Amino acid sequence: MSLNTIDAKVFAKMFLAGAKNLESKKEWINELNVFPVPDGDTGTNMTLTIMSAAKEVAAMKEPDMMTLAKAISSGSLRGARGNSGVILSQLFRGFTKGIREYDEITIPILAAAGEKAVETAYKAVMKPKEGTILTVAKGASMKARELADAGETDMEKFIREVIEHAEYVLSQTPEMLPVLKQAGVVDSGGQGLIEVLHGSFDAFLGKEIDFSISEPVQSSSRQSAVNASLEAQANMEIKFGYCTEFIIMLSKTFNIKQEMDFKAYLESIGDSIVVVADDDVVKVHVHTNDPGLAIQKALKYGALSNLKIDNMRLEHQEKLFKMSGDAQDTTEAPAAEEETAERKEAGFIAVSVGEGIDEIFKGLGVDHIIAGGQTMNPSTEDVINAINQVNADTVYVLPNNKNIILAANQAKYLVEDKKVIVVPTKTIPQGITAVINYVPDMGAEENEASMTEEICHVKTGEVTYAVRDTVIDDKEIKQGDYMGIGDAGILSVGGDIEDVSFRMVEAMMDEDLELISIYYGADITEEAAQKLKGRIEAEYPSCDIELQYGGQPIYYYIISAE
Repeated sequence: MSLNTIDAKVFAKMFLAGAKNLESKKEWINELNVFPVPDGDTGTNMTLTIMSAAKEVAAMKEPDMMTLAKAISSGSLRGARGNSGVILSQLFRGFTKGIREYDEITIPILAAAGEKAVETAYKAVMKPKEGTILTVAKGASMKARELADAGETDMEKFIREVIEHAEYVLSQTPEMLPVLKQAGVVDSGGQGLIEVLHGSFDAFLGKEIDFSISEPVQSSSRQSAVNASLEAQANMEIKFGYCTEFIIMLSKTFNIKQEMDFKAYLESIGDSIVVVADDDVVKVHVHTNDPGLAIQKALKYGALSNLKIDNMRLEHQEKLFKMSGDAQDTTEAPAAEEETAERKEAGFIAVSVGEGIDEIFKGLGVDHIIAGGQTMNPSTEDVINAINQVNADTVYVLPNNKNIILAANQAKYLVEDKKVIVVPTKTIPQGITAVINYVPDMGAEENEASMTEEICHVKTGEVTYAVRDTVIDDKEIKQGDYMGIGDAGILSVGGDIEDVSFRMVEAMMDEDLELISIYYGADITEEAAQKLKGRIEAEYPSCDIELQYGGQPIYYYIISAE
């Protein structure tokens, strides 16, 4: 490599350094976040997006430009979170399209790749707004084109001037978006992009990169700008309250017409819409007051994964609390919101067993989570309290454990102002299936019948350990053994978690089953879970295999087949 080109090895280092620099600044970037909604998560979302790709890049030993480009594009798309994260993934997607065919990147190639990045990102956003990360990216691209056309050959000078111009464009974002000017801040997404560029440039210069994560030191001007934005943010109204995002695993063709129809539908129920169609997946981001409508529409095109729904109004209140230090403001705000929120036709309560499972249920639109499980069964009072917190005419309760169904049914008869339907789900996978099969346009009785029928098609297996020597189902079990427990009894026993889990799946399977979902617990590493997934994929190539972090205690794996 000369000073005038960048090879795959150097570009990989640049990308990782950019990711790490963004990660180190994420809290500061969160504080700058006032657009499109002041929910204080831009830094976090951008970081999660780029780190999803960085993880894949870091695992490569000797990457070529093509494999590097694919890893950055695919990794960032699948990990994209939030409006800014999805846009960042599209900038990476377009940029990598522009470099993947070359062994070394020159200045003209960089300029063309920058243009492709901006084009791809703008296409993904339903209604692009100037004064955002898009504007900063466009400014950088235009400067790159100007320098390339002028015949610039010094790569260091080229990158430095592109970043300087991008910083100037960022400084002008308050003049483009009044909400930024009112709050006294620059665009948070644009600032995040600048931090990626700074980190990448440091790696290009050969600087020693500190990969440890530390909070950025804010200058007094930065801190005062953030503090000055408090009053402005307190007066901001969030029109659509739920940030909703997911990936559609396509089961049918998703052509341009279908994409436009889908975008038009999302526009009818919300804003901040970003839809990105890849070969076999579609990444969706929308702000809406009814996430269930977006989910139901998406299910027509395929199965969903990476579901996430955030209440931005609550996030906004938490941000104000953090900035002001006034606990009174935030403790009263959610109650006030509940009083003014419109009563829904239907709401959901689910008993859950781990932070990952919690997020999956929330992502499916469940209103209230009750902590529970084998060792902590909620009481009838717990269920009643949860029902009272859901502002809906009809409340569906998902016990997700046979030991909790009775308490849920007792609660049903003690609540007078709402219709309560207990769907007799005995496992977490059954609960997930029940929610997915809820149809807003159907009546309560029809939905109850449909969900109850669908959960019967779900087979569940759970892997745990034996606390004492025993004999169950003619199987001798020693203390400390791992057990795979199915719907009707013990399916496998042994001393190796992976083997026990795999043999449990074997015992569950039949020719009619098409989808296997794996939820790994708090005591299982992602690496171990991926290894098990690969083994199951090899044995059942015709099945779709989904892997999700459940975070549940006691059970190393919860696995469903349907």
